[in-house]
Amino acid sequence: MDSSEERAGCPARGTCPVFLAMSAGTVRYAPSGLCPVLEGNLREEPWGTDSPPQPDQGLPPPLAAVPVPWKSTDPCQGHRESPGALVETSAGEEAQGQEGPAAAQLDVLRLRSSSMEIREKGSEFLKEELHRAQKELKLKDEECERLSKVREQLEQELEELTASLFEEAHKMVREANMKQAASEKQLKEARGKVDTILFAEFQAWRESPTLDKTCPFLERVYREDVGPCLDFTMQELSVLVRAAVEDNTLTIEPVASQTLPTVKVAEVGCSSTNTCALSGLTRTCRHRIRLGDSKSHYYISPSSRARITAVCNFFTYIRYIQQGLVRQDAEPMFWEIMRLRKEMSLAKLGFFPQEA
Repeated sequence: MDSSEERAGCPARGTCPVFLAMSAGTVRYAPSGLCPVLEGNLREEPWGTDSPPQPDQGLPPPLAAVPVPWKSTDPCQGHRESPGALVETSAGEEAQGQEGPAAAQLDVLRLRSSSMEIREKGSEFLKEELHRAQKELKLKDEECERLSKVREQLEQELEELTASLFEEAHKMVREANMKQAASEKQLKEARGKVDTILFAEFQAWRESPTLDKTCPFLERVYREDVGPCLDFTMQELSVLVRAAVEDNTLTIEPVASQTLPTVKVAEVGCSSTNTCALSGLTRTCRHRIRLGDSKSHYYISPSSRARITAVCNFFTYIRYIQQGLVRQDAEPMFWEIMRLRKEMSLAKLGFFPQEA
């Protein structure tokens, strides 16, 4: 079979490539649509039983290989079918080739539409997540700012409290130092001045405290301070008042705002809110005294009350010493007694606080 017979059997342009039957042991092939152009490039390829036919180098690979039916009348020769059958086969293949790209294009459009839809949904989801994350971050920033303000306020209050505590502590230490310095100064003055005989009498009394007025220490205090301070014009009532003070049975109470009825006492005469029962002077009496369990009251002036109160304070302090309630050295005790004696002297002279 020559080349003219091969060209006569070539299918029309645009059909699938076909294999051309050659003599036994060889085959020729041509791509669809390239038969007129590649006629001169056809060549024989050896086709053995061990390997299939190979395409020419440099040519595009065939899209599909459609075998051409042919009949063999001789073991060494093959006879192909008529050209009409080939034309029908090529037309069907061309129709299939036209439907294939359309279906593929439709699938591509569907895939593209689905991809765009997925992309839009993914974009919306990411936007929502971003918005939620931004909202959470904003809330956390606000909470952090609030907590930061609270912390700053607490730190400021703590600093102010610490400063106040330190200031108060320094103030207390300063006051304690001042008191200690004053006490040391008084002690130094006491060792350099007061009366050594009186201090010796006090130390002797402190060794065995007693309320017996015959001891040297109390005998001096009675003679110099207690006796003159409780020596009133009304001598009889003065003796009763002195005895009640020594026995710790005297009561002093304020007078009510309304005028109380007059109490008549045989020994004294009469007593009213305008007359002092001890001095006999006309004074506004804001207090009254009661002796022991007696129900009788005696109105006293502020001056008389101050004198009685000063003596009562002295006896209260020496009773505390006798009972062991005062735990100090001899010098501080002695100076406290001197202060109480000074109050008795001032009250005896008529100096007393205005609230008395």
